[in-house]
Amino acid sequence: MCRGRLVALCLALAMVAGCGGAERGEDGPVAGWQLPNADLVNSRHVASEIDRRSVGRLRVAWTVPIGSFSATPIVVDGVVFAQDMSSNVSAIELESGRVRWTRRYDLLTIGPNGLTFGDGRIYGATTLFAFALDASTGRELWRMDPLRSATEGIDMAPGYHDGTVFVSTVPSRPEVQYGGGARGVLWALDGKTGRPRWRWATVPSGLWGDAEANSGGGLWHPPSFDGDGHVFASVANPGPLPGTERHPWGGSRPGPNRWTNSIVKLDERTGELVWARQVLPHDIFDWDLQCPVLLTSAGGRDLAIAAGKMGFVYAFDADSGTLRWKRSVGVHNGHDDDNLKAMRGEDGVRVGDKILPGLLGGVQTQMAMDDATIYVPVNDLPSAIVSKTTMVVRESTDGAGQMVALDAATGRVRWDRTLPDSPYGAAAVTNDLVFTTTYDGTLWAFDTRNGETAWRARLPAGSIAPVAIAGDTVIAAAGVVLRPGQPTQLVAYRLGE
Repeated sequence: MCRGRLVALCLALAMVAGCGGAERGEDGPVAGWQLPNADLVNSRHVASEIDRRSVGRLRVAWTVPIGSFSATPIVVDGVVFAQDMSSNVSAIELESGRVRWTRRYDLLTIGPNGLTFGDGRIYGATTLFAFALDASTGRELWRMDPLRSATEGIDMAPGYHDGTVFVSTVPSRPEVQYGGGARGVLWALDGKTGRPRWRWATVPSGLWGDAEANSGGGLWHPPSFDGDGHVFASVANPGPLPGTERHPWGGSRPGPNRWTNSIVKLDERTGELVWARQVLPHDIFDWDLQCPVLLTSAGGRDLAIAAGKMGFVYAFDADSGTLRWKRSVGVHNGHDDDNLKAMRGEDGVRVGDKILPGLLGGVQTQMAMDDATIYVPVNDLPSAIVSKTTMVVRESTDGAGQMVALDAATGRVRWDRTLPDSPYGAAAVTNDLVFTTTYDGTLWAFDTRNGETAWRARLPAGSIAPVAIAGDTVIAAAGVVLRPGQPTQLVAYRLGE
């Protein structure tokens, strides 16, 4: 997954028991944000005191200086844990904004990175290794290096369930992307010691024919857990993109390039593959299926719902892997099948073409869901193919977006709200509101019934980070300097009288 715009920006510049099992209960959403996406099914849906009637009383409670920032903060027992894009971790009191401790790593990541919690420990990763910290003191308890080469890295928030930490390598790091031979591997680690329990290679060791040129796979977000012993994950794209001078349009990696751009179901205990479904074979546009899988029940079926930069949302039967519905979101300009044409050796794309969705388009950041609706943040930002080996993002100011609400059972569009800038702030739902942030530094709250603006606030700088919600507080990050003098800060908005 290329984050050219985000990399450039950064270089230029979940309430449950202490076991960490934030599962959605039968009585509704969890009551806090201890996990990266709030709960084990990645719903980004929490109970809180904030709704349409009270949201107008949100006021700035505190701000804390941060570096470049793209992660979702987590909240555990009144403490906010946040990781910046230099991998540094801070513990901040939710009530006062006082920083309790900071653990510095000073290792740049391309994001989204972030933290998770379980059994009194904070889990995270730098681009080079996974780690566990004591939540009370920040003392490092262990670190584990899963990398095979200097062309691989880590940039996800780990998953955690039942004593096991899940972390994946990817074929890139800030200084190199899609170097030859780099493969994404999902690791299951013992939460107490960091020792490996199993690993699952998301792509084959042969890398579809030319292991010296090709690369791919890996996870950018934590998996989801169904509570019945299964892990669901979205696997990212292959490389090189869009190809090489000698082998354009993915010619060095013939065929569908499994299991890139796929949703997979694994046995949680062993890592064995239960089923896999590839949604975009032979990707040539960096159209990852990178967003975390949502697990829900709708229309009388258990569903696994995934989306990515190709600008489609997919709902699969969680038991069988059968596709139940597929919905296009955002702006598409006629290139949706170019990957299949390239795989067959047919002409479809040319140097100079404008591509929508672009490199940072489609569903770029996490969706959210409540009992009946999927909330999809969509980025409409074009890319241009400048050579057989290079795609570029258009100017940052060209970005626009949408928040789209889909019926979870059918994929039908309930409403579609146009946004003036790119919504890199994912979606987060509480009661009758869905929150996001846009690149220009606006924090939005929309009415879940119709998408109308219920409230908005201006952050002190630009934002590429999702929000977290805890009780009467919304935590948002202004982590991108768009104009000289802007302070990068973590901002807590709290209900006032």
